[in-house]
Amino acid sequence: MTALWTSQEAEGATLGHATRAFEARGVSIDTRTLKSGDLFVALKGEARDGHEFVSRAIANGAAAALVSRMPDDIAREAPLLVVANTQRALEDLGRAARIRARGRVVAVTGSAGKTTTKEMLRLALGALGSTHASASSYNNHWGVPLSLAQWPRSDAFGVFEIGMNHFGEIRTLASFTRPHVALVTTIAPAHLEYFGSVEAIADAKSEIFEGLSPGGVAVVPVDNACSARLIARARQAGVGRILSFGASDDADARLLTRSEDSDGMKIEAEIMGRRCMFRIGALGAHIAHNAIGALLSVAALEGDVVDAAASLASFSALKGRGARFALPLAGGSAEIIDESYNANPASMRAALALLGSARPGGGGRRIAVLGDMLELGDESPSLHAALSGAVEDAHADLVFACGRDMRALFDVLPASRRGVWGETSSAIAPQIIRTLRPGDVALIKGSLGSRMSTILDALKNGAGAK
Repeated sequence: MTALWTSQEAEGATLGHATRAFEARGVSIDTRTLKSGDLFVALKGEARDGHEFVSRAIANGAAAALVSRMPDDIAREAPLLVVANTQRALEDLGRAARIRARGRVVAVTGSAGKTTTKEMLRLALGALGSTHASASSYNNHWGVPLSLAQWPRSDAFGVFEIGMNHFGEIRTLASFTRPHVALVTTIAPAHLEYFGSVEAIADAKSEIFEGLSPGGVAVVPVDNACSARLIARARQAGVGRILSFGASDDADARLLTRSEDSDGMKIEAEIMGRRCMFRIGALGAHIAHNAIGALLSVAALEGDVVDAAASLASFSALKGRGARFALPLAGGSAEIIDESYNANPASMRAALALLGSARPGGGGRRIAVLGDMLELGDESPSLHAALSGAVEDAHADLVFACGRDMRALFDVLPASRRGVWGETSSAIAPQIIRTLRPGDVALIKGSLGSRMSTILDALKNGAGAK
């Protein structure tokens, strides 16, 4: 296997000093997932300092460790790359990887759907050539440079997810990735606590256009209320080609029809004037729109859209982002929709629509288990209460809620729809377990800080999910 980084290359990128020659086949910041031959980067976080784990990384087969100081428990002959600052050095590796890369780059941002769309692009572009993409939701100040540093130099495509919760973050990360295509999935009231308005969120997300490579393409959601603002920001950044996706007649990529069945959706779309029909192994209008955005990005790279679309048949909803499992119960089972990873008003409405399209079994009900949507600022209670319409549209029979602001929704619901409210997810988990019966479909949704995974764990442990 060709080395991802030689000691000489890593020294040149970081201006560091290697204590001995090495060849690394990967880059890691976590000894729990480190593979033999990886370069271990000792980042210093708020809670732990990676330098404490250097000896473990070497013992686990790391090719070398990137450090800014000599760990106390390290052998004198250990292979190290000594730098001034490990975070800066990781960024340097990411920049160097991008400079040497031969492949084309798509960068994805948005208020919701980033990781799902990134994974669709991994499949779609993977049908056309070797493709590298960010792992998990590695979209922050260390996740983006790490993902770049892990990019094999010969891959044809790279897909990178970019997130933020303050102005300027995307501008910096986009300068690392320098994409050929910058895709914005949607703009929604997420992180209002830090931005104050949806327009400000659109401005922050549009920083991705500033990092586009010369001749790069901006891809925007035409049906979004902030579409015109995104387009204006792209033009302000000097982007010469702007493409749009959605259901509107004037979109460059249009969703024409979609139909759902037990295995996913059948979608008919028109991408840059070319009709294509394909299947995708997940459900929901938001999934369909994300797929159209991904395929438009493929078209912007002049890839074969039909071949790319065919690959999406193997896509399935991700854990915490729509994945489903059967929960065995006495006399049958209930279906659980796991949307526990994160939430904002837009993604909450999309998830409730997903619940509304579900088909409970005989005698079953639609049950929504909802946790607080965080970082919404002073408008948070009203934004939570405003979900009552989406609950009604979903024909939810019962709503269980947890968190201070989700109380605002719970209080405006009809008494017939109220299950139980609690301050924490763990407080309501026992009642949910007692309430579920065969044929039910239950949606679990909330921001990561609401700890909705606690309810999922309780269900699996309490009912023996398979």
